[in-house]
Amino acid sequence: MYIAIAFCIALGLIIFLGVIVRSLSVLGKHVPGEDREFLDPLSTPLRILWPLVRFLDFYFGRLYPPAIVRRVELQLQLTGRSYLLSARQFISLSLVAASVAFVMALLVVHWLNSDNTLLPLLAAATGFFLPRLWLRDIRTRMVRQVEKQLPVYLDFLTLSMEAGLNLNGALAQAVGKGPVGPLKREFEHVLRDMKSGLPRADALRRMDERLQVREVTNFVSSVVQSERMGGSIATTLRFQSEQRRTERFQRAEKQAMEAPVKLIFPLVVFIFPVTFIVLGFPIVMKFMQEGLL
Repeated sequence: MYIAIAFCIALGLIIFLGVIVRSLSVLGKHVPGEDREFLDPLSTPLRILWPLVRFLDFYFGRLYPPAIVRRVELQLQLTGRSYLLSARQFISLSLVAASVAFVMALLVVHWLNSDNTLLPLLAAATGFFLPRLWLRDIRTRMVRQVEKQLPVYLDFLTLSMEAGLNLNGALAQAVGKGPVGPLKREFEHVLRDMKSGLPRADALRRMDERLQVREVTNFVSSVVQSERMGGSIATTLRFQSEQRRTERFQRAEKQAMEAPVKLIFPLVVFIFPVTFIVLGFPIVMKFMQEGLL
């Protein structure tokens, strides 16, 4: 009797799961294809999750709150990932990551024969916020690269303009000889905007809006103001280059001064106890052999 009931329940679960899988496969066939010829290539983890991301984006993307979509669009713009995925696809990616983490945590809890219900919820929350932490890490690294490379590009611009080139030619020389990074991509974007007919001041302001880095804002404001007032752009660039290099040295000095403070915790927690154990162990053993302990 019980065997028959268990067999019926198992058969019903198999049929139910089969219907779900069949329904998802049918719905997945209605998702239109995606042309990524002019988009950034997907990484391996994104490539694995991408069918689910596109599925959620196609059927539920229009239901996402517009305020959250606009905020995500700004974050993607500031990190230079707007050519990798859209804002709705990023939100779908967060939901897919949360679902995958939740299922994996459920399997771990079942494998450990545990009744912990908090672990799957924590795993789902971690999976949901993991793409946002990824964007924050990209933004931090991008700002550091821009701050490091800006003095180099300013030197190229200054030397090129002092050699007789105009600002457009100096930008082309800086892009051709400058280091690879986000700043090079942005200057290439500025050149493309100017070739398409956009005024130089507007192209530089658009670069400032895309990056939103304080040093770049100062550079753009100085160049635009110098061009408007009829001043020497080469002199302005020379001053900007010296100022940016001084700020970079100041940041390096600040990090060097912060290093001893950051070393206190590992010294106290990890190094000092081991040192005391190594020094005190022979003394304790000697006292024990002499019967003093």
